[in-house]
Amino acid sequence: MKLRENCYEQKKRNSYSSYGVAIRNQIKEATGKTWAYGALFVMLGRLEKKDCLTSYFADPSPQRGGKSKRIFQLSPLGVKALKDVRKAQESVWAGISDPFTAKE
Repeated sequence: MKLRENCYEQKKRNSYSSYGVAIRNQIKEATGKTWAYGALFVMLGRLEKKDCLTSYFADPSPQRGGKSKRIFQLSPLGVKALKDVRKAQESVWAGISDPFTAKE
């Protein structure tokens, strides 16, 4: 699965709202791979430029030394994009016989 699709899927699973570290942790849990923060934030920025995500800064917290978390939210266009990706994937898989049940 491509990084963009994985980000969409992770955002969808996370009630449409999360911050970068949590998104990265969810992607690691789902894929078993650790992705660089730079790669993640570049992708989130691109999705935001395409209006698939919005973001805002939460109130600063003492645990983060007064730094704000940047919260990303899936937009209505992002929800539509997720549905389109799922539909495309299902269409592709519908045309392929199941390799686990196929007889040799």
